[in-house]
Amino acid sequence: MTDLAATTAAYYDPDACDLREFTALIDRTTRPDQVPHAAAVEKNIPVYDMKALRPSLEDEAARRMIMAEWAHVLRKGAGVVALKGTYADTAVLDDATSIYEQIIADEKQRSGGGGDHFAASGANDRIWNSLQKLCEASPEVFLNYFANSSIAAVCEAWLGPNYQMTAQVNLVHPGGAAQQAHRDYHLGFQTADVSASYPAHVHDVSPILTLQGAVAHCDMPLESGPTKLLPFSQAYRPGYAAWRRDDFRALFEERHVQLPLAKGDTAFFNPALFHAAGANTSQDIHRFANLLQVSSAFGRAMETIDRDKMCKLLYPHAAKARAEGRLHPADLSAAIAATAEGYSFPTNLDRDPPTNGLAPETQAAFFARALSEGMSNEDFGRHLDHTNAMRLA
Repeated sequence: MTDLAATTAAYYDPDACDLREFTALIDRTTRPDQVPHAAAVEKNIPVYDMKALRPSLEDEAARRMIMAEWAHVLRKGAGVVALKGTYADTAVLDDATSIYEQIIADEKQRSGGGGDHFAASGANDRIWNSLQKLCEASPEVFLNYFANSSIAAVCEAWLGPNYQMTAQVNLVHPGGAAQQAHRDYHLGFQTADVSASYPAHVHDVSPILTLQGAVAHCDMPLESGPTKLLPFSQAYRPGYAAWRRDDFRALFEERHVQLPLAKGDTAFFNPALFHAAGANTSQDIHRFANLLQVSSAFGRAMETIDRDKMCKLLYPHAAKARAEGRLHPADLSAAIAATAEGYSFPTNLDRDPPTNGLAPETQAAFFARALSEGMSNEDFGRHLDHTNAMRLA
């Protein structure tokens, strides 16, 4: 299938995918002049020094320029960005790791370990909905973890405002096997037949509804198996039909790259990028990553999150941090975005009508307003309960 034919076809046929066209796309290179904010380009992947860039995120014009560059890379460039030093202070990662390790132990005791998307049950340690579970275990640690303006900026760069955060911890022990090449949520999590039943234009839409990210909770040298990535592969539009084919997977194994990460680094990529977790061939590195799966306000998140409960847990800690001036406003806003519902719909417009605009106040906007007004914990909780009842009625 030629690229023009693939573009105009009503549906993508896996048998018609063209490996030569795919190869031509991944043969491209990333030039430094295309990514002026990057500190380096490694294996075609732009690497950004967040220690240097973090102050620029406080200036809206500079922030938009950085986000525009990230969006271009994710869509038309390599498809992946690496952010060095996303966490200036990694102590919060240690705090979260301790909590997550206890959660893993508790869940394994109850159930013997959960399943994974692409690995056999028990091969890895996985925490589903690590977002809410961390908030429930320690709202204070959760606040400090997600009060991160760098993460907020890259999420907004790809998804726009009002994105919805979900997260899943993946702990791969020494000897853990590699995954096969794949694409991710939404269409990447469907069977081949189901994916093929969606028209071609839906394949184009799927990648812009989600951003994939990983927070390194430990140093991840190459022998620990950091994610295998195939730069530019997200640009192959029939890729959701092609990624299961043996010849495409073989080319992935031949051409993929891996970047080592240090604790506190993050990597974010277009979910249409061909990628796979690497094999942990180390003797003693337990590769610990929190996988962020961030959804557009216009899409469906993968996990159901009790955001009312999370908001109630987090609010007193956020109010205390704001009163003490302990968090920069942009960081506090990032924590709210990771916690609260950022979209007004769906709702019952008879009982929850628009206010001062076309849409009702979002949960995230209310959270920020409550902080600015110094609302009490009790009034905050009552308002959430009332709003939830109005929307569900």
